[in-house]
Amino acid sequence: MSSPSLLIRRARIILPSGEFIVGDVLTRDGQIIKVSPSEIEETVTRSIDADGLTLLPGVIDPQVHFREPGLEHKEDLFTASCACAKGGGTSFLEMPNTRPLTLTQETLNDKLQRAASKCLVNYGFFIGATSDNLSELLHANPTCGIKIFMGSMHGPLLVDPQEILEAIFANGEILIAVHAEDQTRLKQRREEFANIHDVAVHSQIQDNQAALIATQRALKLSKKYSRRLHILHMSTAEEANLLRQDKPSWVTCEVTPQHLFLNTTAYEEIGSLAQMNPPLRTSHDNEVLWQALLDGVIDFIATDHAPHTLEEKKQDYPKSPSGMPGVETSLPLMLTAAAQGRCTVAQVVNWMSTAVASAYSIPNKGAIAPGYDADLVLVDLNSHKKVQKEQLATKCGWSPFEGWNLTGWPVTTIVGGEIAYHQGELNTETRGKALIFER
Repeated sequence: MSSPSLLIRRARIILPSGEFIVGDVLTRDGQIIKVSPSEIEETVTRSIDADGLTLLPGVIDPQVHFREPGLEHKEDLFTASCACAKGGGTSFLEMPNTRPLTLTQETLNDKLQRAASKCLVNYGFFIGATSDNLSELLHANPTCGIKIFMGSMHGPLLVDPQEILEAIFANGEILIAVHAEDQTRLKQRREEFANIHDVAVHSQIQDNQAALIATQRALKLSKKYSRRLHILHMSTAEEANLLRQDKPSWVTCEVTPQHLFLNTTAYEEIGSLAQMNPPLRTSHDNEVLWQALLDGVIDFIATDHAPHTLEEKKQDYPKSPSGMPGVETSLPLMLTAAAQGRCTVAQVVNWMSTAVASAYSIPNKGAIAPGYDADLVLVDLNSHKKVQKEQLATKCGWSPFEGWNLTGWPVTTIVGGEIAYHQGELNTETRGKALIFER
């Protein structure tokens, strides 16, 4: 029996150098075998005529909340991975605040087993830090990193005491990813703004200062112990300016499309659908974050895909939950920015694939070259389409970007050489693999 093979013909291919060529790409057994500016003559299982389309490495989304187990009414691994595939995503890294929480090897293994049977795309999972699970953090495998909620959380996942944080940073070598909001300031601000039910107050309660204090604290710990640190969903101008001045080589950070494209004016337009943690900021913060991304101060993009049902979102603030979906719109949003001249397609590829694979030490991902995994997305850079909730695969069925006219949409998503999405149709038989994290 011949090995499964795929030939992509006449695509505009982005090379690891950032340059483009028009040519063919041959994949076999889930790997890229050949990239050629001339026609590849090969008998294959399947071929795609990609004339007029651009071939990019598949998106690696390094921060999502897919809600399984325990919160499947919002989303589950199957529906979320379908949404990934529709959005050009081929891999994701998922967070531990499920039910039960992902705090042990046992709960990590459970997620890996679930994903193996359900996910159309590749997957990796964080393990969550608590005040008393250091022994689990030291030995968890395979995991992309340790997630620490320094604030904006309740229950066991909230880790605020200095001695606990010191112990986690001082022991082990696994990457630490922090949700940086200062719990003391959040508590103080909630008391100041109590009994206000206007959702717009969310950005005042969880203000820029709360984010800055926590990021400063995490950075200080990382420097003290020379510990690999990643700052999740950075949202403020103050944090960007801090890292511009003081960012050790072992520290990375990310920004979400929400914090680039939305700001506090969104509360007037979409109400609690604009509520997330950390909150939306001002247009000034948007601009400073964009510049930090362009300058390399911010390393890459993550969606923080965190869906809730519309019914849950309709509750009065502060009962309305924080979080919004994003895996289906992130690539079109960034390609739209490229079409508008704000950045280049090559930069988008770096921010959404190459740099993520590098930061998390994921081998053979993030580039189109022989020997790399055949995780690819064909996009139509001339495709103009509105975000419509009826077209979304996410179970929550809404987007904060509904009605936005975006340029550059996925046409075909390929995971391990298999077509997971093609021209509006999902291949729900496709299965991704557990990601490898080199130590």
